[in-house]
Amino acid sequence: MSSNLELKLYDTLTREKRIFTPLDPERVRMYVCGPTVYDFAHIGNARPVIVFDVLFRLLRHIYGAEHVTYVRNVTDVDDKINARAAERGISIRELTEETYRNFKADVAALGCLQPTVEPRATEYVSKPAASVDMIRLIERLIANGNAYAAEGHVLFAVASMPDYGKLSKRSLDEMEAGARVEVAPYKRDPMDFVLWKPSPPELPGWDSPWGRGRPGWHIECSAMSAALLGETFDIHGGGIDLVFPHHENEIAQSRCAFHTPVMANFWMHNGFLQVEGEKMSKSLGNFVTIHELLEEWPGEVVRLNMLRSHYRQPMDWTVKGLQESSKILDGWYDIIGDETNSSGTPDPEFVAALRDDLNTPNALTQLHRIAGEVRGQASGAAQVERKRTLRASGMLIGLMAQSKRKFMQAYPRRTTVDETKITSLIEARKRARAVKDFKESDRIRDELAAMGVVLKDSKDGTTWEIAR
Repeated sequence: MSSNLELKLYDTLTREKRIFTPLDPERVRMYVCGPTVYDFAHIGNARPVIVFDVLFRLLRHIYGAEHVTYVRNVTDVDDKINARAAERGISIRELTEETYRNFKADVAALGCLQPTVEPRATEYVSKPAASVDMIRLIERLIANGNAYAAEGHVLFAVASMPDYGKLSKRSLDEMEAGARVEVAPYKRDPMDFVLWKPSPPELPGWDSPWGRGRPGWHIECSAMSAALLGETFDIHGGGIDLVFPHHENEIAQSRCAFHTPVMANFWMHNGFLQVEGEKMSKSLGNFVTIHELLEEWPGEVVRLNMLRSHYRQPMDWTVKGLQESSKILDGWYDIIGDETNSSGTPDPEFVAALRDDLNTPNALTQLHRIAGEVRGQASGAAQVERKRTLRASGMLIGLMAQSKRKFMQAYPRRTTVDETKITSLIEARKRARAVKDFKESDRIRDELAAMGVVLKDSKDGTTWEIAR
């Protein structure tokens, strides 16, 4: 375990930043809601993936990699999946396998570590070898008086849990007054939510005491977290949009099934993300997938841009921000060059910033400080040491893990540049300017701009660089 500094994390349940003390320092446990695999993940989905990857890295740094278990589930049974497979005319299995492969490739390109375990929901519907599965968990809830079967469905009786709504700070009366929930004849109360529902022959289904069917969304995470991390664990994370109803319902299921005071000791949620000042939506034409971003920008630039905002704050995703992040990374890679020695130690002030509820904006300020110290020193052992500190600090949050050469080669736009063609066009523009053919000169500049090339004219001639 490194350093005696406290780790403080904001807990959504208590609405306060508290000192994190694991239930068992030898086995620190974190669960994060993962993707529903029916389409490419969008940039909003990337935020929790990156945020909780940073927390995973920090926990490993503090407690040792072998003592941290990170579970991020894969939802591969869902009505959206069924609809998309039917729309594309492919099997559900084919769709989920393809989408899962795409997701794994995209988040790896963002520099995210592989979680300790990535359970699939379909593996835990009925799994006798596990400590708990979805069917057994539902049976417990029925036995405890917290759920009831009706017309092939099983529903959680919300009224059976007096403090339901504690995470989202909503009373049952408030929720019922503003509810837009399915009012079905088999429900005892409009707020009751589905644990199990019937499946027709053409859709995925499992045999159960209530007939052939499939699980509701919320029960999946309660079962997988309990099976892999225990009835109570350290941290549960996800996007702020999951607080209600998903996480609220998880808490209800898990606490009522196991008679525990809490499901997780800390509930952590990242803020909303919008694009260029507007809510992301396909109708506005600003719906951006991770896959599309990676065709234009290195994953490391995308990652840095995400970390420039505090994880709990709303974030505006802009091209200008990506350009700024690209320039920042270029500067840091210019400093470390092709040095691949990873023997450095992260800077104490940098780590202290991360220990303060993952304050990545402050942590990045510390990286700028270290970079300035390197530039301000003459070459020698002291400068080499600060370079290694810069790199080791960056690597702790998934940055600067490669050499400058590899980073430059990984830049999508840079790899497609035809330098011979650029040089030829610049020479042609020079000749056009010499004979005052400014129309042709401007046309060539525009052609180069379309290739992503920016020209800089000076008294010493013309230089160029790739636009960011």
